[in-house]
Amino acid sequence: MMSIRQRREIRATEVSEDFPAQEENVKLENKLPSGCTSRRLWKILSLTIGGTIALCIGLLTSVYLATLHENDLWFSNIKEVEREISFRTECGLYYSYYKQMLQAPTLVQGFHGLIYDNKTESMKTINLLQRMNIYQEVFLSILYRVLPIQKYLEPVYFYIYTLFGLQAIYVTALYITSWLLSGTWLSGLLAAFWYVTNRIDTTRVEFTIPLRENWALPFFAIQIAAITYFLRPNLQPLSERLTLLAIFISTFLFSLTWQFNQFMMLMQALVLFTLDSLDMLPAVKATWLYGIQITSLLLVCILQFFNSMILGSLLISFNLSVFVARKLQKNLKTGSFLNRLGKLLLHLFMVLCLTLFLNNIIKKILNLKSDEHIFKFLKAKFGLGATRDFDANLYLCEEAFGLLPFNTFGRLSDTLLFYAYVFVLSITVTAAFVVAFHNLSDSTSQQSVGKMEKGTVNLKPETAYNLIHTILFGFLALSTMRMKYLWTSHMCVFASFGLCSPEIWELLLKSVHLYNPKRICIMRYSVPILILLYLCYKFWPGMMDELSELREFYDPDTVELMNWINSNTPRKAVFAGSMQLLAGVKLCTGRTLTNHPHYEDSSLRERTRAVYQIYAKRAPEEVHALLRSFGTDYVILEDSICYERRHHRGCRLRDLLDIANGHMMDGPGENDPDLKPADHPRFCEEIKRNLPPYVAHFTRVFQNKTFHVYKLSRNK
Repeated sequence: MMSIRQRREIRATEVSEDFPAQEENVKLENKLPSGCTSRRLWKILSLTIGGTIALCIGLLTSVYLATLHENDLWFSNIKEVEREISFRTECGLYYSYYKQMLQAPTLVQGFHGLIYDNKTESMKTINLLQRMNIYQEVFLSILYRVLPIQKYLEPVYFYIYTLFGLQAIYVTALYITSWLLSGTWLSGLLAAFWYVTNRIDTTRVEFTIPLRENWALPFFAIQIAAITYFLRPNLQPLSERLTLLAIFISTFLFSLTWQFNQFMMLMQALVLFTLDSLDMLPAVKATWLYGIQITSLLLVCILQFFNSMILGSLLISFNLSVFVARKLQKNLKTGSFLNRLGKLLLHLFMVLCLTLFLNNIIKKILNLKSDEHIFKFLKAKFGLGATRDFDANLYLCEEAFGLLPFNTFGRLSDTLLFYAYVFVLSITVTAAFVVAFHNLSDSTSQQSVGKMEKGTVNLKPETAYNLIHTILFGFLALSTMRMKYLWTSHMCVFASFGLCSPEIWELLLKSVHLYNPKRICIMRYSVPILILLYLCYKFWPGMMDELSELREFYDPDTVELMNWINSNTPRKAVFAGSMQLLAGVKLCTGRTLTNHPHYEDSSLRERTRAVYQIYAKRAPEEVHALLRSFGTDYVILEDSICYERRHHRGCRLRDLLDIANGHMMDGPGENDPDLKPADHPRFCEEIKRNLPPYVAHFTRVFQNKTFHVYKLSRNK
């Protein structure tokens, strides 16, 4: 079980809280000696201090997360097979391709093995570079081969250190975004502190290292920071071009590293569409961003050997529809309030219809079914479709795809993040409504976006973008818990920006008739400093205790299973079982699989449903025939699935299979009236009795407290 061991103390680097200043603060500038030289020196000093703190806080966060991972598993001391088993479910599958590339005699052979893979899905040859987002594993394996580090760093450490290094980039990007919005690096420091103190809700990298989102989210954060800067008015042409390049590169890398990129960027496109429609964003800049999204996706599509799921994405259809609708409605932003509102509703309806039309046409041409399980899940989740679909219910019954738990807000409130976020959100939403109403009412105004007459409410384009961004991703997180990491990290940025923003405090103080430039200066610096002191006082001891709490990886049953497979089965043997376990089988043993956790393929989903009949009420000869149709030599049964208690009745895997097969579920409780009793007992239970019908097709060859392995007979 878990063991405690002593470890050397980790020295924490204290971050200075001096110089809480920024270039836009008029009062501080008035205290400086007059002249451009003094202001320039002050600006350079502020940038130097802020930039240094950004790098330091990013590196410290990376070291902190890496230390937690080491402390939790004793990763440096466990065996290689235990390290690999610690990469659970799909994480192990992705890491196996990194390992496969390193074990290949040459890079050419490694690439050939990925493009013509016949071990991930038995009796099929698939192109892994087309099917999965694993270019990052390919790139890392090439780097490890080329760099002279083999003698000093094991492959697994090169891999995990790269991921933890990306976390440093992630936190730095969040810091910079908050700094850009507020004008002071103090808000970036507060955003980083909130990210770390809310670690449970902002990241899961320390226990799901190879997960695609851990590769993608740092690039997503860079993209948001670049967009925030790009939306500033009056940028120099060179700065604008360089920022567009940064947006393109980060968008491309984000798209390349995560299969769900299109859905996240669709949310961004909706943000741009909303702001453009309400005249809160320059139309030209929105067009550039739409184009970058499409270009990035098409480039990824080419690299993924024309992956049809990308071509059939809603994002491409939506962005093209926006361009077409713009051409058809050239006078969208003229007329009275009611006239513009009517045009806006018509524009929205036109874009929606064009999007659905284009998307359906593309999917019919490509015969695309790869993403249909996602839409089935969404229909079932919101009560718009049948709930007996096995794939939809498989997602619905997982906690990660359920609603965001209410206790999340309790944890976020403990750090004051949620209170600050609601405070800033309420003020900016009110300002956005005022600005939007003004823009729709003033048909003759051609002034620059985000700027209004003196004395009226002002909302900068970059602030408006981050406001709608946080709202849409907030709704996404509330509906699907797994997506909360996209929201909570941006929540840190948005809340810290608001507390340090002179515009936010100006709006608040004016509304209560307490406006004074000196009060704004006091509030925007004193409030975040007090919160930083509170966070240090309350959470520093707990973080130190967490760093001193030492555990050890312990999973002897799985280790025993992997060692037995390596020692007692042919290299070309085909294994069937649960998706999660088979990913580990491939990584630890290199054996061929019948199915795996990368669920974005319709034929794989059908195959998985067939393999999972080992947990349904089916005759032994039927199960044998299904498994042999995929070339299965061995099947692994797990007691944790056969006798599952983690989920409630109706959500256990065996229940989902029973419902999909039209059978009544086990145990006390109601069944739908059209469900019928099964003709056969549950296969995974009955096979253990060694009755003749089962022994004729299956021979038990391995058993421990968790797993039972059966060899399939070759007879028909």
